[in-house]
Amino acid sequence: MEFTAKQIAEFVQGKIEGDENIAIHTFAKIEEGKPGAISFLSNPKYTHYIYDTESSIVLIDENVELEKPTKATLIRVKNAYECVARLLQLYDSMKPKKTGVDSLAFISPSAKIGENCYIGAFAYIGDNVEIGDGSQIYPHATIYDGAKLGKGCLIYPNVSIYHDCKLGNNVTIHSGSVIGADGFGFAPGADGYDKIPQIGIVTIEDNVEIGANTCIDRSTMGSTYIRKGVKLDNLIQVAHNVEIDENTVMAAQGGVAGSTKIGKWCMFGGQVGMAGHISIADHTNVGAQAGITNTIKKADAPIIGSPAIDAKTYMKAYAVYRRLPEIYQQLNTMKRDIEELKEK
Repeated sequence: MEFTAKQIAEFVQGKIEGDENIAIHTFAKIEEGKPGAISFLSNPKYTHYIYDTESSIVLIDENVELEKPTKATLIRVKNAYECVARLLQLYDSMKPKKTGVDSLAFISPSAKIGENCYIGAFAYIGDNVEIGDGSQIYPHATIYDGAKLGKGCLIYPNVSIYHDCKLGNNVTIHSGSVIGADGFGFAPGADGYDKIPQIGIVTIEDNVEIGANTCIDRSTMGSTYIRKGVKLDNLIQVAHNVEIDENTVMAAQGGVAGSTKIGKWCMFGGQVGMAGHISIADHTNVGAQAGITNTIKKADAPIIGSPAIDAKTYMKAYAVYRRLPEIYQQLNTMKRDIEELKEK
């Protein structure tokens, strides 16, 4: 597939500087550019690459001022990063999709499979499963009894979706993830811990993407909810009865304890841990490795640290923390001086 600078500029509503007829057929990072590729520049740290890149076209923010001419044709846009994402989505949507059922797949006679679906070799589709039109189930994926998947879902190899869980439309789940395993519910008794049956489900709404080896536990009762537009990275643990609201994103190795409610449009860095039975306000931004132990009531509040506190307060406190050895030495010196004065 080839696209000219003119076609791309029309699609992203950009302004061309250079040859409008030059064509590209692939993507490349600006520092690894090659003829026939399109790159983008959004981070000022990479500006020096634009003068020597071999890429044929570069998307660039309209307000960037360059010191000298470039070999590449430029397309100036309001947000280069956002535009390249749109182009990648367009490119991905044009790739042919697999369809058909492999002869080595197992599909229960009571399952309902929509039109134009793909079921790969050794995939298992249980009793009364429903899979919407255009969904793709890759090899070795397991969809247990009663689970329901909407249209356009993409389930990669070795994903397990437990019984009765519900997925909306256009849900992507990457390899090794487990949806609907039992929540961690045990009651201490005289002879050990008695298991509390987890009779709820997991509900995943439309346009959710879940990274590899992420686990979302079924609820004790009711449902664990992943609302529409949520994006979860690899290696995340979401416990029973958690609710993650719309368009929240979470980087790798995060953990959410049971019954915690997370608001809309929140952003979590890597390795963030959240205690159970708390609430996180909308638009909360959380720095990497933060530990959230209490409810966050104020929206739009950046927090960091463990226990997590306001980001500005944390940075002020950390500035003092870094000077503790020096402060300790000063205190000892003051202590000696005071003792000498007392002796005199």
